[in-house]
Amino acid sequence: MFSRRDIANAIRALSMDAIQKAQSGHPGTPMGMADIAEVLWRDFLNHNPSNPLWVNRDRFVLSNGHASMLLYSLLHLTGYDLPISELKKFRQLNSKTPGHPEYGCTVGVEATTGPLGQGIANAVGMAIAERTLMAQFNRPGYKVVDHYTYVFMGDGCMMEGISHEVCSLAGTLKLGKLIAFYDSNGISIDGEITGWFTDNTAKRFESYDWHVVSNIDGHNAHSIHQAIQDAKKVKNKPSLLICKTVIGFGSPNKQSTREAHGSPLGEEEIVLTRIQLDWNYQAFTIPQKIYALWNAKKHGQEKENAWNIIFANYEKRFPSLAKEFKRRMNKELPCNWERKSNKFIQNLQANPLNIASRQASQNIIEYFGEILPEYIGGSADLTPSNLTTWSRSKAINKDITGNYIHFGVREFGMTAIANGIALHGGFLPYTATFLIFSEYARNAIRMAALMKIRHIMIYTHDSIGVGEDGPTHQPIEQLASLRLTPNVSTWRPCDQVECAIAWKYAIENYNGPTVLILSRQNLQQETRTKFQLENISRGAYILRDCIGTPQVLFISTGSEVKIAIAAYQYLTEEGYKVRVVSMPSPDTFDQQDRSYRESVLPNQIHARIAIEASIADYWLKYTGLKGAIIAMTNFGESGPAEELFNKFNFTLEQVIKKAKEFF
Repeated sequence: MFSRRDIANAIRALSMDAIQKAQSGHPGTPMGMADIAEVLWRDFLNHNPSNPLWVNRDRFVLSNGHASMLLYSLLHLTGYDLPISELKKFRQLNSKTPGHPEYGCTVGVEATTGPLGQGIANAVGMAIAERTLMAQFNRPGYKVVDHYTYVFMGDGCMMEGISHEVCSLAGTLKLGKLIAFYDSNGISIDGEITGWFTDNTAKRFESYDWHVVSNIDGHNAHSIHQAIQDAKKVKNKPSLLICKTVIGFGSPNKQSTREAHGSPLGEEEIVLTRIQLDWNYQAFTIPQKIYALWNAKKHGQEKENAWNIIFANYEKRFPSLAKEFKRRMNKELPCNWERKSNKFIQNLQANPLNIASRQASQNIIEYFGEILPEYIGGSADLTPSNLTTWSRSKAINKDITGNYIHFGVREFGMTAIANGIALHGGFLPYTATFLIFSEYARNAIRMAALMKIRHIMIYTHDSIGVGEDGPTHQPIEQLASLRLTPNVSTWRPCDQVECAIAWKYAIENYNGPTVLILSRQNLQQETRTKFQLENISRGAYILRDCIGTPQVLFISTGSEVKIAIAAYQYLTEEGYKVRVVSMPSPDTFDQQDRSYRESVLPNQIHARIAIEASIADYWLKYTGLKGAIIAMTNFGESGPAEELFNKFNFTLEQVIKKAKEFF
């Protein structure tokens, strides 16, 4: 007969063995949280290892991602396709057990975690998605969406500022099906945290309007079980269960010390730990009877089968709703998407408007929103400036069937929460702030890119055109930084037509987040042929051209395209041969075949001038050392936008002067 402690010790043994074999990793938290994990995963977690993508599964997020062997042990023990051979390859190249959990790499991992605090943010997003889907699709007697979101977090997550942002919002939104476990072990890499972290965490979360249970014995299964039961009874508040644990539990000489946090225990200490835990098995050896007690396949399949019956009856009773639910959870676009979106773009080209691209974006959101009920948008307290609402926007804090989130001034939290919404499924999230404040959201943007999730990020006020707000609000290096981030597709449209195509690309992009860089200032709509219109989606195209080989070639984006067009007209009238290339998305252009890229930017043309009110150095890859760049080389200044453009040489006269240097 095995005790609950024996069952939990399987996690401890696998974790310390894998970390020792890798000679790298963090044994402390897996050993300290093993008892909590055993109770949650065996008594409460609804999941099916045979179908890890069952839509109504509970979501589990390991926010303290350095404890990855805890999660890998759980997945292996409960029956996921993660064999012991993969645990033996922990932290090795091409294994399914990387140093921190990676979404898309390891079956059963719901989110990539590691940067502390973002896992709890993702979990908040998942809880928002669950509740909103529930409100939109459930009907009396048919709970097709009905699950919990559980998250483990440690002292480091609590210290990170993002946890304040997202947990504050979670309390305001009354996310009752979010349950967080705080591993309060008092140790971080530097040692005992009392020297730098003395917050009263319980009071902090109570002030956020969370249900808080303090001083749970994290090594007492009965106390843990009771705390979870009580948390599930609280319907109108998220729950924080503060579990007092011993880091490295079971290690005679290293538990309760920083040595247990981020280094292997060592062969001698592992021998002593086995004795201390009364674990009389060799490395990577789990008795079959303990495997049987952990295995969740039968119970998980029963849970899913019961849900399948509910959904089958739901489908008969509400066929249209069921069809829409499956479409959204399968990330499929409506059947009329291609026809309607293309028609809309053609109408924009035929009906020119000289408006700011942020206004164009709002018009596009309005139109596409009628086709895409999976939209869920939000802004970091800049809705009237980002222009991210539309006629059917409903704030979820007032109506849980809604589709809009007022995130407050929480750029980082907003972005990471939306990542969680995307990971949950059923929604296409878009978020917004000023481009300069993408800096606050930077690591969450990077995590979206790492996970290759569909998340549309709207960044308005794109340049020195912000004007009087001054250099603190004028983005300079941000655009280049976003363009240099792998898996991020970045678009800076020059008019409403390019903006619509950028939006269409973003909606159809399943390979990572898409960033839309939009202007505050009005933009001039350009005339185009059908051929040019079709080529916008390739990231760059010839907007104006000459007969024969150009003597000079302008490359530009956004509001500066009109300067290139004006220079083209002036120089053409003087008899020069000029080409203008609009490049709304360099990364998309770079993915085109070589022949297309050569047709737009012929190698033999060295007289290239890039024009963009952003950092200059980025454009060297397109102009080469023989070309010229009219761009920013320092920060902006405070003043009217037009005066700033003149001061920093974004003028027709300067462009013509540069061009004539090549003649």
